Order: sequence, then structure tokens, then C-alpha cells
Amino acid sequence: MTLIHVPRPPKSAMDPNRPVNALLKTQIEHLYQAEKRLPIRYQSDTYVNAIKTEGEAANYIRQVTEAIHQAHEDAANRRAQAAKRKHQRAPSSLSRSRKANGGRKKTKKKAKARKRN
Repeated sequence: MTLIHVPRPPKSAMDPNRPVNALLKTQIEHLYQAEKRLPIRYQSDTYVNAIKTEGEAANYIRQVTEAIHQAHEDAANRRAQAAKRKHQRAPSSLSRSRKANGGRKKTKKKAKARKRN
């Protein structure tokens, strides 16, 4: 594989006090739409129309990106825990009454019939 050398951008490429340009405004709007779909606990309380500089935009982009990653990581952990709990429940863990009943649950009809007798 051929390596392609990419030169570093000059230090003047990022000025935190420079006003946001159209590209950054578009990125902020896309991230805002993505942020609205996150659960409330992951959302920032940033008013995106108040973002006026590249530094403010960078801070907002960092916050939302980290929140998205955290939400996905938390969801993956919850899925893994649920799968682990499901896997731990084995047919051998059936209650004694269910084992005696062939592993079947009692139905409401059978329970009502037993109450009548």
C-alpha cells in the first residue's frame, strides 16, 4: 500500500475568535438535528443560534459528538447486560411447580378451575 503524505494545516487555519462560516453553520444544524433524537439526559442545553465563533462551534461539536458516542456505548452495555441475564436463565432454573407440571405455566383457565374445586 502506498502512503500518501498529508501536510499539516497551518496554525492560522483555526481561529477560535473568527466568525462561523456557512460550512460550520451547516454542520452545527446537522448535529443539532442528531442531538434532538438523543435521550434527554445526553442533550446539551446549547442554543445553537447563539453560536457565533469557530471556538463556540468547536465546543458544541465536541459536546454533541461525545454525547452520541456515550449514548451508543451505554446502549451497547445495556444490551450486553440483558443478553447476559437472558443467558443466565436456563431451563434448569424452572420452579419446582413448573418442573412438576412439565415446564409449562399454569393458565388462567386452569387456575380458575382449581379455585372452583
